[in-house]
Amino acid sequence: MGSIQKAFRALIMGAPGSGKGTISEWIVNDFNLKHLAAGDLLRKNIKDQTAIGKEVSQYIEKGLLVPDDLVTKMILEELSTSLRNQSYLLDGFPRTIPQAESLHKFEKLDVCINLDVPEKEIMDRIQGRWYHPGSGRTYHLQFSPPKIEGKDDVTGEPLEQRPDDKPETVRARLDTYRNQTAPVLSFYREKNLLQEFSGTKSKEIYPKVKEYLTKLRPVTKPS
Repeated sequence: MGSIQKAFRALIMGAPGSGKGTISEWIVNDFNLKHLAAGDLLRKNIKDQTAIGKEVSQYIEKGLLVPDDLVTKMILEELSTSLRNQSYLLDGFPRTIPQAESLHKFEKLDVCINLDVPEKEIMDRIQGRWYHPGSGRTYHLQFSPPKIEGKDDVTGEPLEQRPDDKPETVRARLDTYRNQTAPVLSFYREKNLLQEFSGTKSKEIYPKVKEYLTKLRPVTKPS
């Protein structure tokens, strides 16, 4: 019989374009964790028209920010039902100190992973994305460039940047993220739960993340 592992609870943080989605997927697969992404859960509640989903919809329809306590209620409800006694990777929550405090009172995390990718690398990564509006074909100036600069390979029509990928938008998103999450990172640093992993590429960062997590949670298969 294999030994029963205690539930393992991790949080991952990283700026838009830091590779958080990719690394989260690798962690979830390698360590057999449930992935709880706050954005996905929010959308699911709205789609299923749950009590929380209906409440959230009222704010979104008015163009208002969803209140902290409502997001917290949604996450804690999920943790106390579907993910009760489960090992998980939390993504996109907490974003503020009140959310972090509520989570800490409810359930102690084992680690907060922060992906520290230089902003210049993130800017280059996101700004390099272009697409062809007619077909949806995507290109990246660095990784998969078009044959002719600024033109679609098939039609020769001009490529465009999505509004979210334009330099001024990317910079604003990074500023918002930095200002919003710096206090949350400090919160977990003070609790000795913060582990930061630096690098420019996900494939460079992940081996370090995996090595660290393996020490905390050796992957054991039942015999």
